Amino acid sequence: MTLAHLLVRQATVRPDSAAVFHGTRLWATHGQWAARCAGLAQRLLAAGLQPGDRLVLFLRNHPRTLDLMWGAWWAGLVVVPVNAKLHPAEVAWIVENAQARWAFTSADVAPDPVAGLARQIEVESTDADALLAPLDDWRSAPPVERSADDLAWLFYTSGTTGRPKGVMLTHRNLMTMGLTYFVDVDPIGPDDTMAYAAPMSHGCGIYAVPHLMAGARHVVPASGGVDPAELFELGRVLGPLSTFAAPTIVKRLVDHAEAAGLTPDDAGTSFKTIVYGGAPMYAADIQRALRVMGPRFVQIYGQGETPMTATALSRAMLTDAAHPRHAERIASVGVAQTPVQVRVADADGRPLPPGTPGEVLVRGDTVMAGYWRNPEATAQALRDGWLWTGDIGTLDAAGFLTLLDRSKDLLISGGSNIYPREVEEVLLTADDVAEAAVVGAPDAEWGEVVVAFVVARPGATLTPEALDAHCLAHIARFKRPKRYVFVDALPKNAYGKVLKTALRQRLG
Repeated sequence: MTLAHLLVRQATVRPDSAAVFHGTRLWATHGQWAARCAGLAQRLLAAGLQPGDRLVLFLRNHPRTLDLMWGAWWAGLVVVPVNAKLHPAEVAWIVENAQARWAFTSADVAPDPVAGLARQIEVESTDADALLAPLDDWRSAPPVERSADDLAWLFYTSGTTGRPKGVMLTHRNLMTMGLTYFVDVDPIGPDDTMAYAAPMSHGCGIYAVPHLMAGARHVVPASGGVDPAELFELGRVLGPLSTFAAPTIVKRLVDHAEAAGLTPDDAGTSFKTIVYGGAPMYAADIQRALRVMGPRFVQIYGQGETPMTATALSRAMLTDAAHPRHAERIASVGVAQTPVQVRVADADGRPLPPGTPGEVLVRGDTVMAGYWRNPEATAQALRDGWLWTGDIGTLDAAGFLTLLDRSKDLLISGGSNIYPREVEEVLLTADDVAEAAVVGAPDAEWGEVVVAFVVARPGATLTPEALDAHCLAHIARFKRPKRYVFVDALPKNAYGKVLKTALRQRLG
């Protein structure tokens, strides 16, 4: 049983039901979707790809992303989703590390060939049209049989060494995540519509799994991204939308609703459920969102290593203002989702008493199989069946988890993960930079922004413009510092470690 069989089921039972929309235009019924995926799978295998091979998807949101995901799984391949904001050099490293031979790309993010690929297909090209041409009878080419424990999704998440790690997620991991959605996040029916405004290369894209399980509809906005006015109108035309959004996107939707003078009932004609996560949500922001748009929100906490599944703060919990601990609860990330155990532990993995800070550990069938070609990192993250998340938090007596800090120094800006060391390593390759340290500064719009403290070599003069150009030549735009602070020296302890707490204090 694999993810491909979810599409087989819907195409068998409801072949003529609407499945995928591009804007308001019908892109495919379930039967048409299956026919395209079967055709793609047959042609990929005929071209020499083998079950278990990796297929890179480096493109902005496009309805063909769903065809490519399920077509790859139909062929028994592993999908390697790549953030469309990454620098070409970063993508080339992922291609090499994943040992991928083929990729589908879009011209706006990959106008030039990506190094290391045997074949690169532009998603709107005639080559893509030919590969995705539907079979007359998709039943004649059933999905390749794979084990539930075979890889399905190889997701690259930034690492503290400056190189990303490939999170190995199996069909079982994603099937468990999908089934959990119905229990802990939101019920889904065939008339529901999942909107893909946030990047499909991340959590938003894999929420296609539970929506396909329910035979629901999927819509990729014509803009391919987050346009609040477009999303509100799509919901009015297609029926209330469900979507996944980082807090930054939630704020934009709420701003639009407030500026347009919409009531919570008006917002309900466009949105059924907005699941938010991927970055901290301030209590004041969710209170405002509830006031402006009504009870349409659910919070989840997870990681790439346990996709979308660790804890959840339900719609009922968020709106239960009469509860004596409501203020504390809306500042939390909720309680453990059904298929996992969540523990706050000391350095030896022992559970800590309620209210005591420690590292957040997760165990269950959504936890990754390990890191691709990285046994050392796998051994560090997976111990005695538990995933060590690197997040610091507390559990209260009722099981509500509150996150306090990130032990791995992860920054989250606009829902995107940024590791300071990765940026620091790039800055240190710039001429005339002697030292650099990167921290996050709170920001009302983005949650956090990257700030770099930089020490120049003796006699050298540095400018923000020069450092910005250097960063843009080596890393993705969203990772570059938004502010540079030039200092004579970095504060350090007796062991020579930079005191980032002191740097954060300088930011006020």
